Amino acid sequence: MAAALNPGQTTGVSASKKPKVAGGGRWDMKLFQAMKDPKQLFDDSDDKIVVIKDGYPKSLHHYLIIPRETIYTLKDLREKHLSLLEHMKKLGESLVEQLQKENGGPLRFRMGYHAVPSMKQIHMHVISQDFNSVCLKYKKHYNSFTTAFFLDVNFVISELTCKGRVIMDTAKYEDMLKQPMICHVCKTAIKNIPDLKRHLKLH
Repeated sequence: MAAALNPGQTTGVSASKKPKVAGGGRWDMKLFQAMKDPKQLFDDSDDKIVVIKDGYPKSLHHYLIIPRETIYTLKDLREKHLSLLEHMKKLGESLVEQLQKENGGPLRFRMGYHAVPSMKQIHMHVISQDFNSVCLKYKKHYNSFTTAFFLDVNFVISELTCKGRVIMDTAKYEDMLKQPMICHVCKTAIKNIPDLKRHLKLH
């Protein structure tokens, strides 16, 4: 697996505010720009997907697997996309295996999608479960990966298989970002981000 030279632009602002960023263009469309930058792509990328590092990683290992086909949101998925999602999952599993080998020890990962992402173009997160990152600054950052807001890859594939689409209650999922923080390992209630980071070191 080759290292990307520059991180890709990804989630980092709320879905309700889409500021313009340096270089022009809307923030929520920056993934399309990252996908076209050969310096950001991993060798794992192929004719169907691209793999980049998350530009604002929320863990030590945080990658995005993005389809080349334009699919803005999970709501736009249909049965015809099942093979694409399976391909993304398989590549994610291969990436996890490679990272575990490089680490020389067990690393816990999850793969999935944000129910209400702040970026256009669906992207599957491959993220280690340490949440050790200076970019993890707010409650919503942590909750977006540790509550039901984070849709496991198998859940999304199952929904598409059974229903032909992925049905979203946007308000319900957005409320999950406001929930009290609960340690994803031991279920301890956490008051704030500094306490969270101290607590996670215990695991």
